[in-house]
Amino acid sequence: MKHDALKHETPVQTETCGDPGSCAGMLEDAQSLWCELRGLTHDRFRLATLETHRAGKSLVDMIVAGVMVGVLLIGAWLGLMAAAVLKLVEHGIVAASSAILLAVASNLLIALIFFGVIRRKSRYLQFPATLRSFQTPSTERRDREKS
Repeated sequence: MKHDALKHETPVQTETCGDPGSCAGMLEDAQSLWCELRGLTHDRFRLATLETHRAGKSLVDMIVAGVMVGVLLIGAWLGLMAAAVLKLVEHGIVAASSAILLAVASNLLIALIFFGVIRRKSRYLQFPATLRSFQTPSTERRDREKS
């Protein structure tokens, strides 16, 4: 009975590399996992490459379409300005040269307004909040002290 009790009381020994068969199995498993990891990584990079290529083509298509829309809008704007100038000249409100100068001045004023909008919005292109989040608190204090 004591012999049976000793068998149950001895701790179960875990597998070690004492057995060459178990080491070979673990090595094969590790190699298999490594190959799967390499395959998955390759697939992810391939997918990222394909999506980047498609995104690049889409960006080029969007830029071309944007330029074409811009040209069409410029033509429409010039037509509206010409119609406004002709209307002013036909009704005898102003002379032809003055009407053209008025159209040019209004275009420049509108362009100046849009320039201000662009200038105000351009500071957000530098990702100010993101850059602040990367700074450590001591760096932020130094930057405030410099300002």
